[in-house]
Order: sequence, then structure tokens, then C-alpha cells
Amino acid sequence: MLASLQRELEQRKVDGLLRQRRLLDSPQAEHIVANQQPYLSFCSNDYLGLANHPELIATMQKAAGDSGVGSGASGLITGHHRYHDDLEKQLAAFVELPAALLFSTGYMANIGVLGALTGRGDAIFADKLNHACLNDGGYFSHAEFQRYPHNDVAALEKLLQASTAKHKLIAADAVFSMDGDIAPIPEYLALCEKYDAYLYLDDAHGFGVLGEHGKGSLSHFKIKSPRIIMMATLGKAAGVAGAFVAGEQVVIDYLIQKAKSYVYSTPAPPALSATLSASVKLIAQGDQLRANLQELIQYLKANLKLNKWRLMDSDTTIQPLIVGDNLEALALSEYLQTHGILVPAIRPPTVPVGTARLRISLSAAHTLDDMKKLIAAIHQAERELSA
Repeated sequence: MLASLQRELEQRKVDGLLRQRRLLDSPQAEHIVANQQPYLSFCSNDYLGLANHPELIATMQKAAGDSGVGSGASGLITGHHRYHDDLEKQLAAFVELPAALLFSTGYMANIGVLGALTGRGDAIFADKLNHACLNDGGYFSHAEFQRYPHNDVAALEKLLQASTAKHKLIAADAVFSMDGDIAPIPEYLALCEKYDAYLYLDDAHGFGVLGEHGKGSLSHFKIKSPRIIMMATLGKAAGVAGAFVAGEQVVIDYLIQKAKSYVYSTPAPPALSATLSASVKLIAQGDQLRANLQELIQYLKANLKLNKWRLMDSDTTIQPLIVGDNLEALALSEYLQTHGILVPAIRPPTVPVGTARLRISLSAAHTLDDMKKLIAAIHQAERELSA
């Protein structure tokens, strides 16, 4: 077995698919120290620059003194602290849904919700470019799992129309993590109403960034419905860690009873929830941060002019630069790294074969000078690597 594992690792290296970790020696920020070298980073999902915010650091320090550093037991035993409860109520009010439930990660939330709400005899309809945890949640649920082409409303309707499942659930990323585009949420909701289905949205990359005061993708489209259940992570724009699911009170009550990844997990430390309560307030007050982000996004799109590579059409903080070949994408990422800039190369199976890319992730903490440095380096790389 060990020899087989080693052969597979060696083949991944040959194919340009071997993943490696960087050792971070600084706080998460736009300028970091990784592997003992300083870099301008376009790797982080810290979209509002809150991960190293002094107010959040001070809040965590105080909350740890008040509540300790661990939760000690599952939420259904003694692990549900006042800080957790306050944050759940605050998040529900912020996204304008009746109730919310905290999970330790977005992955845990997705597998827990899909496994709790669907099972044998039910059907989940999932976008082919959904995040891996939505796919895993669908597989683990034992429901019939059908995938439709990316953002293809007509193809989805055909599947719903043909389905005889007892319960139907559409599951989709709201903002796609590798393409940066936004799902056609109003059209999905219309299908739910037409075919008696429910809509589960993973808003990991929309929460804090899109919508009024950063309330997320539902606010962006100005839609509300009892058929919608949303999940958002709290380690991206919120700058801390964890995730929450929000929806009708009966849905949250049911998840507390049936979502295995909630029932059988110890909650995150209470101090994290206290810190997130402060973070949500900063998000609500962060309209200028979101305006800065939009300026950076538009500047990049207007000024990155390439002949061989292609910047995908995205109006979000995720700006994918399509290279195509795995090894070429790695070479570009490594070239930028030698010029003091970190941009990760994303390869299959995370993205479809032939679409290896650099995932440029923007933060409100970046400056126009940072953008100019990135753009100049990519232009230079295209000239030198294509020569």
C-alpha cells in the first residue's frame, strides 16, 4: 500500500498536480511572510481585511479571559455558550432570516445540512461547479444526486420536471469559488416555487461582500422566501473562523436534532463567537471597504491586457486568470513568487481539466499600488514565459 501511495504522489508531481503547503510566519494580511520570505499576497479569502483587525484581536483576548479557550462538550451537552447563542441570533437578524445555527466549518455545515434534510427517496440537484463539500454532502445524504451544467437554468428545470422524488432540494454555490461568477438565484427560486423544491445556497464568498451592508447574495438580489436555506462561512470576509446556516425556525430546530456534524461535534471556542459578533458589526459598517473592493476589481479588469492568458468575466473578489495547462499555470505562479507576489495556481480536480488558472483573490486591504505591481508582473511574465 505504501509503495502505491508513493507512486501516485510521484505521478501527481509529473502531472503538475502535487499540492504543497506554505508556512505562514505572519498574520493573514495583504503583505505576509511565508516560508520566511516577504510577499504581496493575492491568496487569501480575507476579503475585507478583518483577519488582523485590532478590534477583533482585542475582543478575542478579552473573551478568552472571560470564557476560556475551549467549549469542552458538544452543543447539546454543555458546549453551547452564551457567546454562541448571541452570535446565532445576531447572524439571523443580519441576514434577515428567522434563525441561524453555528457550525465549526463550512464543510461541516454542508455535509450536515444535506444529510439531515434529504435521504433515500429524495433528490438533490447540484451545479457541476459546486464546491467539493456540497458534492460530498449530496453523496453522504443517500438522496438521488443529480448534477446540472453550470448555471444552466433550463437543464435544471428538465431534471426537476422529470423527478418523482418525495423532497427536492437545489444545492448551489451563490458565488463560485474558482470562477467568481454568481448563481442565477432568482431563477432558481422560481423553479422551487414551480416544482415544490427548496433552495440551499452556499454563500461562503458572498457573505460580507455582496448585498446591502454585506448581508450576502440574497440581499444582492433582494429576494426572500421560506424555501431558501443559506450557509455562509465566517473565515473569509468575516476574518475569523466557522460557519452558520440560516433559514426558517423549523429548519434550524430540525438541524439541531438531525445534523450529525452539529450533534456530534464540539463547538468552536466561545471566544471565537464573541469575536465574530464584533466582526459582524464591522461588516455592517463596512460599505467603504466594499466600495474600495469594487474599485480594485474594476481597475484589474480594465488594465490587465493579455494576449495568451485570459481573465474570466467576474465582478466579485475572485478574479480567475485562465492559463490552461497545469505546468504552465504552476510556472506562472512560481514566476510571480520570484517577484515577491503570491497568487495560487489552481489545477484539476478543483477545476475542470484544461482550465488550470491563477486565482487572484482581492482584499479591501490591497491598494492601487499593489494592483499595479501585480498587473506589471503578469504582463512581464506573459512576455518572458511565452518567448
